[in-house]
This record gives sequence, C-alpha cells and structure tokens, in this order.
Amino acid sequence: MTTSAFHHGFKTWCEKYACEIRAELGTSKEKSIDLRGLARHLKIKVLLVNEIPNLSQECLEVLLRNDGKTPSCWSAVTLVVGDKKLIVLNSSHSVARQSSDLAHELAHQILKHSARQVLTSAEGLMLIESYDILEESQADWLSACILLPREALISIRKLKIDDVTAASTYGVSLKMLKYRLAITGVARQFV
Repeated sequence: MTTSAFHHGFKTWCEKYACEIRAELGTSKEKSIDLRGLARHLKIKVLLVNEIPNLSQECLEVLLRNDGKTPSCWSAVTLVVGDKKLIVLNSSHSVARQSSDLAHELAHQILKHSARQVLTSAEGLMLIESYDILEESQADWLSACILLPREALISIRKLKIDDVTAASTYGVSLKMLKYRLAITGVARQFV
C-alpha cells in the first residue's frame, strides 16, 4: 500500500470517519460493522454474483471459474447506471475476503472516486481501464479502518481477545487483523 502520497490528515480522517460511521449505524467498537447496512446507508445495493437474477449457468461458471490453482481472478466490481450503484461480490471467495472487498468498494464510493470504464475486447473479454494507484491505496486504507478502527484494536487488546477469535468476531482475515495491529502501533502498545 503506497501511503506516502496521502494528503496531510488523510489517515486521521479515515480513523475518525470509521468511528463516526459505526456510531451512526449503531455499531459499537466491540462488534463488526454491518457492511451491507453501510451500503444501504450509502444507497448502494450489494449482491453476490450467484444472486444476480436471470444470470445463465454458463455465465456464472465463467465468473466463478477456478482452475484449482488460483481462485477466481476478480473480487468485486461496482456498477453505476445513472444514479444507481450496485456492488457485485465474487461468491467463490471466503466471507472474510468478501468483507474486505465490499469495504474496499464502499471506500471508493465514500471517497467519491470516479468510476473506471469497462471495455470489451473482440474476444468478449471485459477489460477495465487502468487503475489509479493513489485511489486504490486510499480505498485500501479507508476500508481497513472501517473494518478495524484503531479503537476496536485497542479494545481487542484490552479485553485480551486472541487474534483468531478477534478476526472471526470482526469478519476479517487473520492477515488483515495482524496488519492493522502492526500499522496502527497497537501491537507494540500492548506488548
């Protein structure tokens, strides 16, 4: 994650926003945030790809293709039609991965990042216009704060909750929990 290009105060704003939105949604720091509730609050519909009505079995198989070596190559996409927004998540990914992907897509919307254009190749492959590295880094940072604000991490350590239980409670991967504990300094604070 490239954080050196963040504008002054961005990380602090993200932590503050993560706590404020939790309070607005009635979520305490000891509980995981209801990301679908946050999406509804932002007027964004969320579906797993296998929940899309009238999607053919052939399309579904292509979208969820897994060669046994690597999971399906896409994670989530935000579709914008007029003023309506829909986030589609890859249902073949773990629940923790889906949470991370949904938080990331919501972060793009919260930060008012511009949508990227999707093009189709002559072979029928979908090609997404190049990503803005700064916008991706900003969405990564904000989404991690939404999932695990520093206040929640401090609470986890004060209550002496083990990492596996904490990751499960907050609906995140163990890797995400350890990353946030390290990057926020909470891991060092409670040694």
